[in-house]
Amino acid sequence: MTDIQPTPARPAQTEIPADVADVPADPAAPPVRPGMFLLELVPVPVTDIDRAKAFYADRLGFQVDVDVRPADGVRVVQLTPPGSACSITLTEGIESLDMPAGTLRGLHLVVSDIEKARMELIERGTDVEPVEDLGGVHYARFADPDGNTWTLQHMPWRV
Repeated sequence: MTDIQPTPARPAQTEIPADVADVPADPAAPPVRPGMFLLELVPVPVTDIDRAKAFYADRLGFQVDVDVRPADGVRVVQLTPPGSACSITLTEGIESLDMPAGTLRGLHLVVSDIEKARMELIERGTDVEPVEDLGGVHYARFADPDGNTWTLQHMPWRV
């Protein structure tokens, strides 16, 4: 298993707890009601999980939440962008999530300062296109090692 670097705010898991179904819900969390759709996990198709995990963790600063091998030939890595409630997952051996690598397009990471975010990614070794202003909304695009594309987005009125 690769090393996992948990943070105090979100410790990483290396195995799935046997009693996970028995864990009570957080009473402080708002309930999920009929009609609510909470996007929490997006599968990202990649060819090399270790390379992708390093890219998302080291170059983008995503938190590694889980890196498990629950069965022979199966691996699940879950990472979360800083401040996000939605995570991504990198998988192998799960047929229902099998997609051609590099086919995911245009995932957006909303930021409060696009120039600063862009420079941070560039300083970490990510090739990020120049910022475009499209009708007052600012965008900067980049891709992961497999060609999945991402967009930094800044909407000034949301700051």
